[in-house]
Order: sequence, then C-alpha cells, then structure tokens
Amino acid sequence: MSEPVADELPNEVQAWIGQERYVEATEFPIEMGYVLTTCSATENGNPLFWDEKVAQELTDGPIAPPSMLSVWFRPHHWAPGRSEVAQPLQVHFDLKAALDLPEAVMTDNTIVFGDPVRPGDRLTTSQVLHSVSPPKRTKLGLGRFWEIEVRYTNQHGERVGTELYTGFGYRRDA
Repeated sequence: MSEPVADELPNEVQAWIGQERYVEATEFPIEMGYVLTTCSATENGNPLFWDEKVAQELTDGPIAPPSMLSVWFRPHHWAPGRSEVAQPLQVHFDLKAALDLPEAVMTDNTIVFGDPVRPGDRLTTSQVLHSVSPPKRTKLGLGRFWEIEVRYTNQHGERVGTELYTGFGYRRDA
C-alpha cells in the first residue's frame, strides 16, 4: 500500500487559495508566422486566418485562432539567461510537490474566450488556485482534486480568455 495522503491541507497550500500567482508576460509579441504554422500543422483552412480581406471583413483585421490561447505561454525549452526550467501551469506542479503527489492528470479543461488575440499583442497570464479537495480514492489511487484558473489579458488590460482546469494529483496504489 502506498503512503497515505495527509488529511490536513498544509498551511502553505491553504495560503495559495484565491491568490493570483505567476503573473507572466509572453516572451515575444503575437505573430502571424506562429498562427500560420499552427494552422498548417492542424490543417485549419479557415479563410479568417489565411485571407487578410476576410479577416478585415469579419474581425476588423487578422486574429489568432482562439484555440491557440495557451500556446503563447508554452515556454521555450531553452532561452538565454534562464536558470530554471520553465513550465506552463506552474501552480499544478507546485501542488504536486507540496502535497507529495507524484502523479497527476487533468480531468477537465474549460476555455472561455474574450477579445480576439491579434498580431502584435503582448499578453499577460496569471494563475489562481480556487480549491483543493480532501483526500479521495479513485481507480488511479489516493489523492486530491484541485481547480486552477488561468487568466489571459492583452496589453490594454482586456480579457482575451480564461482557462479552468481540474486536476487530480495522486499516489498509485502498490
């Protein structure tokens, strides 16, 4: 049998609930090269992303596909001057470490889109932990569920989207 999961939520983790953490800006402005490469890789032929005239008529100019929202915050594996490995959704990894739950899966992801993301935009993101459940047993093992909100805004402070994640961190049964 694996080590039990503590019933009490550590004070450190309790203090994270409701707090905005990891406020980060994109490493580069939004650019159409990334948009077209992604559309090509996914075979997305929507003329909104390929035809400037269509984009002007429908959205007052070019936009990135809304589904690319989190792409802009996936860090490069290497960058000059970076001393630590950058990870997306850092709160998730913090929870795994603080709660000593080595395995984790995302059980739900909801994306709410706001203003369109446009070439040249500089985006900012932050993460908010909303809740951590008491210990639960599932087929995967004993662990906890957590809910994390990721907020995305543009350089004008306008909300361009929100992602809501439910994760389950656990220890596998022996």
